[in-house]
Amino acid sequence: MSHTKPSGPAPAHSLGHHAIGSGFVQVRGAREHNLKDVDVSIPRDALVVFSGVSGSGKSSLAFGTIYAEAQRRYFESVAPYARRLIDQMGVPDVDAIDGLPPAVALQQQRGASNARSSVGSVTTLSSLVRLMYSRAGTYPAQQPMLYAEDFSPNTPQGACPACHGLGYVYDVTEATMVPDPSLSLRERAIAAWPPAWHGQNLRDILVTLGYDIDRPWKDLPKKDRDWILFTEETPTVPVYAGFTSAEVRAARRRKMEPSYMGTFTGARRYVLHTFAHTQSLLMKKRVSRFMQGKLCPACHGKRLKPEALSVRFAGLDIGDLSQMPLDQVSALLEPIAKGDFSAHVAGMGINGGVTRRDRAERAASGRATHAAAPDVRRTSALSEEKRLAAQRLAEGVVARLRTLQHLGLGYLTLERATPTLSSGELQRLRLATQLSAMLFGVVYVLDEPSAGLHPADSQALYDALDTLRGAGNSVFVVEHDLELMRRAQWLVDVGPDAGERGGRILYSGAPAGLREIAESHTARYLFDEVPAQPSRGREPSGWLVLKEIRRHNLQGVDARIPLGVLTAVTGISGSGKSSLIAQALPELMLLHLGHEPEDDSEVASEGPAVIETTGGHLAGDVDAVQRLVHVDQKPIGRTPRSNLATYTGLFDHVRKLFAATPVARRRGYGAGRFSFNVAKGRCETCEGEGFVSVELLFMPSVYAPCPTCHGARYNEATLKVLWKGRNIAQVLQMTVEEACDFFSEEMAVSRPLQWLREIGLGYLRLGQPATELSGGEAQRIKLATELQRSQRGRTLYVLDEPTTGLHAADADQLMVQLQRLVDMGNTVVMIEHDMRMVAQADWVIDIGPGAGAAGGRLVATGLPQTVARASGSRTASYLAAQLARAESAVSQVGCGARF
Repeated sequence: MSHTKPSGPAPAHSLGHHAIGSGFVQVRGAREHNLKDVDVSIPRDALVVFSGVSGSGKSSLAFGTIYAEAQRRYFESVAPYARRLIDQMGVPDVDAIDGLPPAVALQQQRGASNARSSVGSVTTLSSLVRLMYSRAGTYPAQQPMLYAEDFSPNTPQGACPACHGLGYVYDVTEATMVPDPSLSLRERAIAAWPPAWHGQNLRDILVTLGYDIDRPWKDLPKKDRDWILFTEETPTVPVYAGFTSAEVRAARRRKMEPSYMGTFTGARRYVLHTFAHTQSLLMKKRVSRFMQGKLCPACHGKRLKPEALSVRFAGLDIGDLSQMPLDQVSALLEPIAKGDFSAHVAGMGINGGVTRRDRAERAASGRATHAAAPDVRRTSALSEEKRLAAQRLAEGVVARLRTLQHLGLGYLTLERATPTLSSGELQRLRLATQLSAMLFGVVYVLDEPSAGLHPADSQALYDALDTLRGAGNSVFVVEHDLELMRRAQWLVDVGPDAGERGGRILYSGAPAGLREIAESHTARYLFDEVPAQPSRGREPSGWLVLKEIRRHNLQGVDARIPLGVLTAVTGISGSGKSSLIAQALPELMLLHLGHEPEDDSEVASEGPAVIETTGGHLAGDVDAVQRLVHVDQKPIGRTPRSNLATYTGLFDHVRKLFAATPVARRRGYGAGRFSFNVAKGRCETCEGEGFVSVELLFMPSVYAPCPTCHGARYNEATLKVLWKGRNIAQVLQMTVEEACDFFSEEMAVSRPLQWLREIGLGYLRLGQPATELSGGEAQRIKLATELQRSQRGRTLYVLDEPTTGLHAADADQLMVQLQRLVDMGNTVVMIEHDMRMVAQADWVIDIGPGAGAAGGRLVATGLPQTVARASGSRTASYLAAQLARAESAVSQVGCGARF
């Protein structure tokens, strides 16, 4: 029975602070995704949390319906030409929404994988800092004043001419291209050359040119090695495929017809040309492995031209300032913001007075100027105009920095690239920008802002949300964090379960009232009615030892990691957890196992990634680990053609089942016929996409279901093949739950499906595109794919915040599977912020105590109860509180509390 609070103001309850303002957003007939014709009233000017298990329909209501409709209404007032420049959501499937103010969405999107996108650009702080250097910086004598864009490495007028604003220069060396000089050319000593026929072609050309391709590379004369690798010559010669040097010489003497004429390309030329011109991301990634990045010798990694780096503010050039933690930048600029210029004057260059452009601008504005008189003022004084500009601009920078610091981001730097940030850090950066803007009368819709946050950092987030609400805005939050639910003035609980079993409003009202809703999974956890399982306290079977680890803020750290148990690694955001566990540990273990550390990040368009190597080594019982599985939150695919079924491998078995039907055998259809990526089986109109793009003049492109296949993705002949009464398109539309029943007798298909369901993903469709999956869903799909494999034990599993994006009920399901992995003789190490999960671990490693330079140390290690008592640990008090809650919940259940 759907329970919805009447459409009127409700009294604030003890669980929710502050009174609720007047006015409601009235939603009627919402049917987006799995929503079942939902009617609900949500108060404005309040902090409202949308809760429910993963896949219940929370985001469909908050983002897919409310925000999408607010955006649609706003775009009706925007010029048609401008609309097509903005990424728009679709028109929501809803009858009506009344009382809806304008909306701003802060989602957990990753943002562009672009090395030029940074903390400074996301927060717009970089623009203010550049203006500060331009208008109030101190210049060398005779240097004209620079514009703000002259201080940007992303503009032609600001970028370092040597590295084009990247900070690194890239080249190839003999060592990168020939990793094993004991091999001969025939044995593919030049690893940088292309594989397959193209590589063989280059070797055959060398035979014609008279080079010995059977001699070890290290034994070839240096002049021959240098020419083969570095020549810019491109000779075209006859090629006699498969001939030896002697046979080639004989064939040329007899003027025998060659197999073909081949053109030679040096290895360095091939690598650089391929990287610059290929359209294939795979090829670009392959050749980038042979390119070596080093700090630009001209700008020393600061990315700017010399003229920009010669300007100082508070004694630093803008490159130095951009590399400092925000906490230090704030401390440096705060005295100047208060009118104390001693630091600024002390760090001034030769000329602290009025520049040529100052005088030109004054003349243009009609102010008095002495253009003819030379400027002879030195570092002893600042002009009054520059003092005022320095103070005002420093005030603006410091004010924005305070917001970032309050949100726990003071350990970041302005130049930190956004692809290296977590989705939680990115969302808090966007939140800080909104706090600086201080809009009034809008609805802020946030997607799990607590994701990736240590409990110690959460208070700052709660204060920020209260600030937005206190400024006259409505704050709608899709969230799993129980503490944030307790602080809310209003809860909208969606469910009861995921997918088709969800999509109903179970409750809409003050938090306390949710206790009475028997169907709600949220209620049981919100009111501590589900005790967490206690730590099993397993004894380690051995220890891995990380020695002298140096990476980011880790400076010579030693850490012992127990084998055969479940370990939780804790610490506040930026403390060094990921550097130690998600980076150093997997890299060193892969090297021990004889594999190269994988870098599956996208290659930035400007140059190959500069892979930071981990200083240190691995010791202890390293041979006790035979395999490493690193399960992270990176996407399982980057295009809609990659989906749940293809990633887990179950789609291969499904296609074989269809190919084995009598109709398919009679028509000669193989398994490939049932792939939407193969021409013969897919719909030719949409080429297997299921939709077509309709280009509208001066309007954004509209994606509509394909008029031929109506979204099925396959051609009519393929869709006529049925297995148990369903065609291949209908199978892809099934949820995991439905497919479990449908394929119950097909073990090769049902096994991965059962794991997906047990790990809490029963609501996903088999054909759900990878681009629609959250980072948490992607991580759980990877884990389910791993769980379906035969378990032999002795595997090290490394997980990075596996409960991100999970309802407490789903997190409990996940923990059951992780404990099962350990029971099978494996080791699980997880970075985790959820104290409910940490309390269930066998061993805890706490890193900190602070972030950035204030972190990077092992603060406490041991059993959860031991770490909960550790002094100096930011985690201890929260873990102690969780252990106390768990003990209390156990006693309540023992006394007959509702379970």
